[in-house]
Amino acid sequence: MNKNLLLLLCGIVSLFQFPFSSAQAQQIGPGKDLIDSAVIGDIKNFVDTDIVRFSISNQNEKYGSISEAQIIEVDKKWRAETKSDDQPLISATLSNPLSSYLTRIQARSAGLYTEMFVMDRNGLNVGQSNITSDYWQGDEAKFQKTFPADVGSVFVDDPEFDKELGIWRVQVNMSVANNEKSSNIGAITVEINLSELARRSAITQ
Repeated sequence: MNKNLLLLLCGIVSLFQFPFSSAQAQQIGPGKDLIDSAVIGDIKNFVDTDIVRFSISNQNEKYGSISEAQIIEVDKKWRAETKSDDQPLISATLSNPLSSYLTRIQARSAGLYTEMFVMDRNGLNVGQSNITSDYWQGDEAKFQKTFPADVGSVFVDDPEFDKELGIWRVQVNMSVANNEKSSNIGAITVEINLSELARRSAITQ
């Protein structure tokens, strides 16, 4: 028997003996190694701007040394508004200049960025491109591994598969420093369509 034909038949037999489940297929996705210096640099370019720093500084002054109890209270208000038609806090946040800026950045990415939000020194949302499920991110790794860390800190979370959209996503989180780059004033999370990034990377290779 022809060697190539034998290999083909063995492959077909193996496929029937060990079929891939949908769950197994989802596990075979692009890795976060695609988040290289170029991707990080693109994010830093639109983060290192006056509108981002000014918006964070304003909210830092507004909330000051807000207590944890007050943080939890405002977070509860946000969560309640996500299930209500009356959304004063959500509307005020989504309509502010920073949110408009982030929404434009996301739109111009043509599907690469799927969500982004900026946090103040308390971990509260300052501006965002989409409605998040919560208002306070201070108890999550995206904030805890960036804002309290060194200036310029970056934390790339593990990729996740979005069953509804059929894509792999990954969150890139980084601290946001003051104008002098001497201390952090907040942080940002940018969710990237990892499947789209892999497609673009394959084209340029």
